Amino acid sequence: MSEIKSYLRSLERSRDSMRAEHRPRVFSLRGREWDLLGTVFAPVHAGTTEIVLDMLGLSDPACPPWRGAFLEIGCGTGVVAVTAALAGCERVVASDINAEAVANARLNARRHGVADRVLAVHSDLFEALPGGQRFDTIVWSSPYVRAPEDYRFATPLERAYVDPGYEAHRRYVDEAPRRLTNDGRALLHFSSRGDMDGLHRIAEETGRRLRVLKRHVIVDRGDVVEHFLVEVRSGEEPSEVHDDAVRRGGPRTQPARTMTQPA
Repeated sequence: MSEIKSYLRSLERSRDSMRAEHRPRVFSLRGREWDLLGTVFAPVHAGTTEIVLDMLGLSDPACPPWRGAFLEIGCGTGVVAVTAALAGCERVVASDINAEAVANARLNARRHGVADRVLAVHSDLFEALPGGQRFDTIVWSSPYVRAPEDYRFATPLERAYVDPGYEAHRRYVDEAPRRLTNDGRALLHFSSRGDMDGLHRIAEETGRRLRVLKRHVIVDRGDVVEHFLVEVRSGEEPSEVHDDAVRRGGPRTQPARTMTQPA
């Protein structure tokens, strides 16, 4: 396993993110203030939250207003879910397996005046969501680094960094398309630090197709890392790699940028 894909490296990052200097009670991101609780993934320590905002177009003031129902799996602080509500989504669900992350998302929904449109739910992926609930957009910024199947989490925060045996990825790829409206999209934020071949095998085994909508290249501690916004689609055709914009035309690959904090 290459160093950049090492799950041990990711676990070290999760421990580093718990240091006091990386965990302000309130942090700034994209011109807004956000609450951060003690065991929740810290966007100020890693740049992936901003990457997701960019790839979804949620941070672009020129982007048309969002509509419909939006579900964020693994919501953490709720930045993406709350921003979706602020961008115009009428109904937003923010789901996380970490109970403190659910409380964190509720805090930030209240902070930004969208508590009436953002429902934070304690759930392992879709487990606690009503079976008949459908969404126009589902997005998961996954813990794309693969850990061994027998790895057992030592802290709740580690779940945001690694996925043992890609068990959670398999469940998401299988179930997400079934939770969509007729024209809905199930999206997955992935990275070259993950096992893309393994993800494609999961898609084939579950009768899904993968379509790369956007790419974003960064330099992370001297390593070039590519981030992907992947659409998970129903169907029995082979997985495909294709670039397109989520909501409107956009560049195939965004220019690389250097990150001083780990992603």
